Amino acid sequence: MLAERARTLPTRSGPAEAVAEYRNLVLGAAAGPDGLTAAADLAVRITGYDEYPVVHPRRITLVRDRLGAVGGGGGEAGGRGEGGWRVEREEAASGPPALWDLGTVRSAPGAHCLVLALAGGPDPAELVTVADRAVPAVSEVWGSAWAGRLLLELTTTEAEFARLLEGDPAGWAGMAAVTVAAPGAPRRTPADRVTVNPEAWGRLSGFGRQVVVTHEATHVATRADTRAWTPLWLSEGVADWTAYRGSGRSPQQIAPELARDVAAGRLPTALPADGAFAAGADGIAQAYEQAWLACELLARRYGADRLVAFYRAVAAAGPGEDRERWLDGLLRSELGVGLDGFTRLWLDEVAALGR
Repeated sequence: MLAERARTLPTRSGPAEAVAEYRNLVLGAAAGPDGLTAAADLAVRITGYDEYPVVHPRRITLVRDRLGAVGGGGGEAGGRGEGGWRVEREEAASGPPALWDLGTVRSAPGAHCLVLALAGGPDPAELVTVADRAVPAVSEVWGSAWAGRLLLELTTTEAEFARLLEGDPAGWAGMAAVTVAAPGAPRRTPADRVTVNPEAWGRLSGFGRQVVVTHEATHVATRADTRAWTPLWLSEGVADWTAYRGSGRSPQQIAPELARDVAAGRLPTALPADGAFAAGADGIAQAYEQAWLACELLARRYGADRLVAFYRAVAAAGPGEDRERWLDGLLRSELGVGLDGFTRLWLDEVAALGR
């Protein structure tokens, strides 16, 4: 019965090919005289994009079909004959909902991407165009070791965007896109999704949209070289640096909030802490701009290749008990400057924004 139901899932994504199956079925308590509850893992792999299936824990209610006729679509599956069962209800048991839990999904393929969008929402065509430009731009910096393709999800509303992230909508307001690791895949695999906030996306200029998607594509490309101990000023900074690279924009145009703070005499004293990048944090725009400026300084002073090599060295080195001391040693060995020295150079760059 569930095998037949799984075969209906690819049609929910239009032409995108999906391979789906239910695993680990566990029957639960009875749901009335003709019903059962069950738990199962729904594993879905988008062909050409997911190296491993994305696993969605599901809660299922089954009811006996006394008439013995059970269809194969619209959420029903089973066999014929008295005593057959059909799925009356299915929902997420834990973790975020699947995109199709929020409505009918349509797909829009590109040369380097696939957009899965909720029907009735924004037209995904422009997102496809932007993503197709982002992938080669990222590969130019980070090489071809990554998959070289993007899977993007586009909801209809900001509230739906927040549901996919299991977050408070107020905390995600203004965030145009987020890259998330697909649940259920082994660690350090490229099964990542770029989830787009349609309301924040709609407020961006064409240039801003390109920056956002190239930023997120950088996170996908560097996933294998990003660890829990990688400072967020570095991971977010290289994503913005890659996105703005070659744009011709001045530092004041790229970091307007930080430039206004500097002009008003509000200067940072240290590189931004990880908490400064949390959704909804005060001064989050300045944190991203500070991170961009730090990586722009590294690339300009030591070269783009050295910045990329340093980023990968951070992942390979592993954390120390004192992250600042560990990072200081790594900066010295890779670039010949300690953390304090680099911070002073960076603070000079920050101050120059006000001149």
